[in-house]
Amino acid sequence: MIQVKSPREIDAMRRAGEITGQALAEAKRIVAPGITTKQVDSALRRVIEKSGAIPAFLGYNGFPGAVCVSVNREVIHGIPGSRVLREGDIVSIDVGAVWNGFYGDAAATFPVGQVSDEALRLIRVTRESFYQAAARAREGCRVSDISHAVQTHAEAAGYTLVREWTGHGVGSKLHEDPEVPNFGPPGHGPRLLRGMTIAVEPMVNAGSAAVRVLKDGWTVVTADGKLSAHYEHSILITAGEPELLTRWEETPL
Repeated sequence: MIQVKSPREIDAMRRAGEITGQALAEAKRIVAPGITTKQVDSALRRVIEKSGAIPAFLGYNGFPGAVCVSVNREVIHGIPGSRVLREGDIVSIDVGAVWNGFYGDAAATFPVGQVSDEALRLIRVTRESFYQAAARAREGCRVSDISHAVQTHAEAAGYTLVREWTGHGVGSKLHEDPEVPNFGPPGHGPRLLRGMTIAVEPMVNAGSAAVRVLKDGWTVVTADGKLSAHYEHSILITAGEPELLTRWEETPL
C-alpha cells in the first residue's frame, strides 16, 4: 500500500534526508586513491551517528556494512572491506539514515582520482538520467513517466538499464510501495500524489544490461565485467516542483 506522509512524517524525512546528504558529501571529500572501502563505510557511519541518526543499511536483512560501496563493475550492494580504491576506479556509494523512525536513501558514483573519459561520461549520463526522471516526479504524473524518462535518456546515450532492481517508495520503511523501475512506457502505474515519497535510482551499465549476484549473496555485478554507475535521491511529491530530500553539494562533471 502506498503511504502518503503527514506533515510530521515529512519533517522527519527531511531530517533523515539531510543527514543522508551529509554522508554523501563526506564521501565526496574522502574518496581518493589509497582509501579502503571499509574506511569509506566507517567515515560515513560516523557522520550518520554523530547526527543522532541510525545507519539504515547496517544489519538490514543481514547486510554487514553501514554503507554499500560498489567499485567499477559492481552495480549495487558492494560489501565494505579491505579493497583499496585505485586511481581510475569509479565507486558507487549508497547510503541511508533513519531519523525518528523515517528513512533517507541516496546514492552517487564518484571518480577515484583521474578517470577515463568513458567512465566520466557514464557517471554524468547516470546523474542526468535521474534529473530527467525527477522532472516527472510531480503530482498527477504516473510512476512509469519517471521510468520512461530514465530509460530514454540513458539509452539515447548508448547505455543499458539494470532491470532486476528498481527504485521504490521510502518512508517508515526503507522499501515501500510503489516500485519505480528504470524502464517502461509512460502513462502506467500508480498516479503520484502530494505527500508521497519515493527513491528514484538509475542503475546504468556501459555494456549489457545483464547482471549477476556474487557468492557473498549481496554484490551485484555486470555480467560482462563492464562499468556500472548508480545515482539516487529520495523525493517528496509536492503541489509544485519535486523536493529532493537528500540533496547535497555535488561536483560538476
